[in-house]
Amino acid sequence: MIFNKLTELLAEQFSVEPESITMDTSFEDDLGADSVDIVELSMGLEEEFGIEEMSEDDVATIKTVGDLVHYLQGKVEE
Repeated sequence: MIFNKLTELLAEQFSVEPESITMDTSFEDDLGADSVDIVELSMGLEEEFGIEEMSEDDVATIKTVGDLVHYLQGKVEE
């Protein structure tokens, strides 16, 4: 469920096909995300998943879609 929602958000933000996104997809290498993209994404995630603002430390540890899914699972289930 989290992964499916996330792929829709990522596909829209980065103009890629949702099917091309996997748990191993790298934000920087595969999606070409820069720091502005990451900030925009974090704001969208906060709204979509109803989570608190993501800290810079949290954002810095997230390199792949899988990392983000695990992060969100921890936040949504709290």
